[in-house]
Amino acid sequence: MIGTIINFFAIVIGSLIGLFFGSKLPDNLKNTIISGMGLFTIAVGVQMFLKTSNPLIDLGALVLGGILGESLALEEAVKKLGIWLEKRFAGSSEGSSSNFVRGFLSSSVLFCTGPMAVLGSISDGLSGDYLTLSIKSIMDGIISIAFTSTLGIGVAFSAIPVLIYQGSISLLASQLNSIISDSMMNEMTATGGVLLMGIGVSSLLEIKKIRVANFLPALIIAPLIAYLLGLF
Repeated sequence: MIGTIINFFAIVIGSLIGLFFGSKLPDNLKNTIISGMGLFTIAVGVQMFLKTSNPLIDLGALVLGGILGESLALEEAVKKLGIWLEKRFAGSSEGSSSNFVRGFLSSSVLFCTGPMAVLGSISDGLSGDYLTLSIKSIMDGIISIAFTSTLGIGVAFSAIPVLIYQGSISLLASQLNSIISDSMMNEMTATGGVLLMGIGVSSLLEIKKIRVANFLPALIIAPLIAYLLGLF
């Protein structure tokens, strides 16, 4: 839960900074910081991947997870969820289409639906490792500055659904801690590292578009493969 709490305050603080100073920050500075976060995210992903004892497990998990994610169209489901929420709450009335509602809705969808929210919350719950959520917190804080400078204080209130969503995942993951072995955890971490690299390449550095959300099933498949191999 520590990582989620950090994330909560990062969004609130970023929103307050954006409210008072966001419009004064040049776009070049924001872009440079995000690029730096992209490079750092890739470096952390590599470090996580090195925890694997059998890279073939992670490769198999990514292939099977990608097939399952594509079959379920997870990436499209996330997009459709965002579109539905916007249509549901950003109606034609003046109240629902206010900057407050738009800011709250847009930032809530963005902060909650990314792969980093799931991956980081699982790591935080299982092992207390909140590095991924700390990286996400910095990113969300920077994004909050930009959003709040245009959409207002409603962005700050998106910290509440983030706290509930990520906290719930972490608490659920913590209940599984007793049945997950070190080898299973290592392979889940290594697979998560690959996804983290994908986020850096796709979302932050924008080198190549990767549907990272479609690989999320790999986080479950990797420890299952490690468990099955451990039986022999």
